[in-house]
Amino acid sequence: MGELLYLIIAIAVLSVVAVVGLLAGGRNRRSAPPSAGTDVIERPVTTAPPAPEAEPVPVEEQAPPAPTLERPEGVSSRLVRLRQRLSRSQGGLGRGLLALLSRDRLDEDTWESIEDTLLTADIGVGPTQELVDRLRTRMRVEGGNVPDVRAVLREELLTLVDPTMDRRLQVTGDDGNPGVVLVVGVNGAGKTTTVGKIGRILVAQDRTVVMGAADTFRAAAVEQLSTWGERVGVEVVRGPEGSDPASVAFEAVKAGAERGLDTVLVDTAGRLQNKAGLMDELGKVKRVIEKQAPVTEVLLVLDATTGQNGMIQARVFSEVVDVTGIVLTKLDGSAKGGIVVAVQRELGVPVKLVGLGEGADDLAPFDAEAFVDALLG
Repeated sequence: MGELLYLIIAIAVLSVVAVVGLLAGGRNRRSAPPSAGTDVIERPVTTAPPAPEAEPVPVEEQAPPAPTLERPEGVSSRLVRLRQRLSRSQGGLGRGLLALLSRDRLDEDTWESIEDTLLTADIGVGPTQELVDRLRTRMRVEGGNVPDVRAVLREELLTLVDPTMDRRLQVTGDDGNPGVVLVVGVNGAGKTTTVGKIGRILVAQDRTVVMGAADTFRAAAVEQLSTWGERVGVEVVRGPEGSDPASVAFEAVKAGAERGLDTVLVDTAGRLQNKAGLMDELGKVKRVIEKQAPVTEVLLVLDATTGQNGMIQARVFSEVVDVTGIVLTKLDGSAKGGIVVAVQRELGVPVKLVGLGEGADDLAPFDAEAFVDALLG
């Protein structure tokens, strides 16, 4: 039994040795280098040649289409709209006065009612008393011989509004200089919009214009003015946000003078009339502009809905920059058309333009007769 066990172990050992020998021989054959005189042929690895790059197809560069410029409305169509809109907003004043003056008996109560109607319309105490005195005199002297109460009232109102005032915009300069229009006013009165709309009026008159965005503290104002300019092909001179307003105004006037343009419109930042520092800055803007060319027009923009508060604003601005004309905005939305009379009396300067709505061409030259006719309906 022991011999058999030794035999089995011996056979197993021999088997293991034989297997190990076979494995070692195979590994040596695979790794052995080729013997001398034996040619080894190396086959090159072939790859497909790279495809040639496609030549770029030339693309014709096309300039962006030029924006279509708007053609603003002329003065005649604006005046038609002035009569229509004012008759809707201001007609109540005239109808109320006519109803009172047409009574069979004009007693003291009636005259007091007439005074109240005029004061409510913001005509002001002085002009109201003046108008009532003239009406009382005419009605007393002429008595029952007054042929047409409406005609009498129209005549007296027209005298009050004063059609003799020169309401032309001074938009041209002398000695080769452009006309320079400086637009001022309190916050929210509509200065930037007014500048844009004046630009449209001038373009409609075939004048060459540049606008200066001197409201540098309000980025929205600069962008708004640029949009107005783009619509009618008017360049806007602008500076970095927060830059010196006087320097922007100076550059705008310089550009207008160098190019021989007709008019430079300068927008300014809104400011409260009781802020001395801001008002001094406004005076500086005007002084710096006049190193280039005289300012031919200073327009004060007033919101017609502010009523008698506008008188305080007008007085202070006039002291600082010598206002030459008034722009009344939102007149179509106010029943207090008497502000026209009051502000003219306060400053001794005419209302030159009136705003009648939100449309691009809803700014019209003020016409005294059209205004009075609208009051009377």
